[in-house]
Amino acid sequence: MADGRADDRRDVLRWGLVCAAGVVSAYLAVLLANPRHFYTDDTEAQYAPLWVMTGRSLWEGKFPVLMPEHWLAGNYAIEEAGLLNPPQLLIDLGAAVVDDLALYATVVKLVFAVILGLGVYRVCLAYGGRPAWSAVAGVAMPFSGFLLFFDAASWMTAFTGTAWLVHAWASGVRYARGRGGPIPVFVFLYLTISVQYVFPAVEAAVLFATVLIGEFVYRRQLWPVIRLALVTGCAGLAGLATYLPSLLTAGVTWRGASEIRNDQFLTVPWSESLNASLPSTLPAFTSWWGYVQPLPMVYIAWFVIPALAFVDWKRAVGAARELSGPVLFAVVTLLWTAGPGTMGPLRWPARVLPMLALAVLVLVCVLLGRYGTVSGLRRRGIAAGLLIALLLGRSLGAAPESAVWHMVAAAGVALLGAGVLGLARSQGRAAACLLTLIAVAPIAYLQVHAAAPTPMSWNLPEKRSEMKAAFPDFPGTTLQLGDRALIGAGEHTLDGAYGSLAFGNYAKNLELDYVGGYTPNGHFHFGHLICMRWDTSVCPDAYRRAFTPEPETGRPPVDLMLVDRVVLQRALYPDAREHPVPEGWKWVDYPGHEDYIAVLERVDGDVSGRTGRIAHIDGVTVEQPEESETTSRVRVDSATGGRIVFARLGWPGYRAHLDSRPLPIDVVANSFVAVDIPPGTHDAELELTWRPPGWKIGGAAAAAGLLGLVLLQIAHLRSRRRTGPPPPPPPAASDTDQPALVAARP
Repeated sequence: MADGRADDRRDVLRWGLVCAAGVVSAYLAVLLANPRHFYTDDTEAQYAPLWVMTGRSLWEGKFPVLMPEHWLAGNYAIEEAGLLNPPQLLIDLGAAVVDDLALYATVVKLVFAVILGLGVYRVCLAYGGRPAWSAVAGVAMPFSGFLLFFDAASWMTAFTGTAWLVHAWASGVRYARGRGGPIPVFVFLYLTISVQYVFPAVEAAVLFATVLIGEFVYRRQLWPVIRLALVTGCAGLAGLATYLPSLLTAGVTWRGASEIRNDQFLTVPWSESLNASLPSTLPAFTSWWGYVQPLPMVYIAWFVIPALAFVDWKRAVGAARELSGPVLFAVVTLLWTAGPGTMGPLRWPARVLPMLALAVLVLVCVLLGRYGTVSGLRRRGIAAGLLIALLLGRSLGAAPESAVWHMVAAAGVALLGAGVLGLARSQGRAAACLLTLIAVAPIAYLQVHAAAPTPMSWNLPEKRSEMKAAFPDFPGTTLQLGDRALIGAGEHTLDGAYGSLAFGNYAKNLELDYVGGYTPNGHFHFGHLICMRWDTSVCPDAYRRAFTPEPETGRPPVDLMLVDRVVLQRALYPDAREHPVPEGWKWVDYPGHEDYIAVLERVDGDVSGRTGRIAHIDGVTVEQPEESETTSRVRVDSATGGRIVFARLGWPGYRAHLDSRPLPIDVVANSFVAVDIPPGTHDAELELTWRPPGWKIGGAAAAAGLLGLVLLQIAHLRSRRRTGPPPPPPPAASDTDQPALVAARP
């Protein structure tokens, strides 16, 4: 018996290595099709530069929770920075010292692709799946359609959140069934939550709700469910600090937190599930590219639909209770993908497609491993053929202009299926599974090659040294007024627009302080004040707004922001230099950049840093300003009372004290922090500080979560000492043996 368990462990390890190798092989196939596939859209424009900025701050001994000079995008407690996620901080530290960001992002994502694949492998094993078919699921998951073309290619936090979540799932099932402890569940759930992207956190809540229900249905015992719920709650408490700032700041952002509406954008009709196994599928629903999509967004894996014909459903019914959790999760995610389109901060339900793919792959591969059969082969082959025909018909209906490719893809799926069946009958399960997972790589290559170059790419440069060498040296604080949509075809180069203009978070790669940045959570009032959008693009009226005096102070926004320089995109303001120069400003020439920008700088030199972050005073004398990113400290005098306006954006979380006595906070133009100084003030210390809203509650919740984990771990160890180690799961049939199902005849 002991030898049998050792063989099982070796089998699990061997197929785990196969799973990791399969993921790496398919990943390399994608890179052969498009070397920049994993450095596109939000990765190049948002995440990689954010890693650079965060890493630089960490190396300097600072924690970049707030960067006032970045204004619209400077509150990193509410951005997707993962400031409380230890692996993310390690990524940041590496990014700060690496030159080639495309290479770095690609390597980082490869690591997470392997983590994700092995996590899916563990989930299947936790539900009694056979190692070989579990490895197939692990290899297929990172290359399912939406995850490959969106999460892995662009939306990094969604990708990393999913990678941690699948391990939390596997550890949660093991804990509920007495085969593991609470610590892995807590750690993986915390890592999922703290990536600082709301979708993985909500998906984790939905997933564990279905797991809890499923485990109760399966075991009919309350205590295993209670202890899993408790450790899940402890992880949620520990992760609360990640999202409290966003929740308590939502009222001043353009994202909000309470709106529910169905706008049909990126909502996926359930009928698109019938495209899940045709690699050529181009589904039909509304997105940025119209109604028919240019990418196989609903594809899961080439085998999942036809393979349903080869499950012994009479025997599989016996596992209904055991697999009720994954079944319920699949149903919930399928419903979610169809809408509503917006639920508070959750928008674009298509983002849940990777969760649906995860549930489907786990269910199908567990069922194939445990109940796969080729008995009645002729009948099952006909059923599989009908399923492929259904796939073909649905894909033809969605994108009839690609009819030839759909038919080729359908034929390819049929041939691959026939090959897998042939190997299953002649060589056994292991050979059949190897062919199934090997096919993932060429299919991923063909899909990515057909879509290259990806329609989402910004085509930003890759090497930071080349970026900085080509870009003007802009010290201080810079306000750029431009529109990314006006960059022409062929101008996305360092010799073109990217040598002079910085959109998104590109300025962070250049180690420059630009007003704005890539942000899904921008400050509503400030964005309206200067007409700036999520990617730092502005409307044509932004120039006038930036230099129009604000009524309360009589100072324009550029003065209240202590801006040193205004960069105008020539394509947006072609005749800017023909108009009168604003008072106190002058045009400055930057040879080699005249085709793209016109630059205004202050006549008297830079103003940022001269008076700390004090932008305007009225009736107050100030001395000895001291500054950090989160604190302004100054000595003040005011006989009759007055006001100080700071070059700080009015995010919730500011507090003011005058000689330790609290003062109320006000905002000018709904944007700039202001403090009223009472009359009779003499040589007093004014301290303005900012902390993420709810940080005390978040810290207390984290402490409570850790304490709860300690208690659960103590209870787990005591239980192990009382009852001994848990019995091993039922031994799996070796994946190198000829399974009984192969011997069946039609």
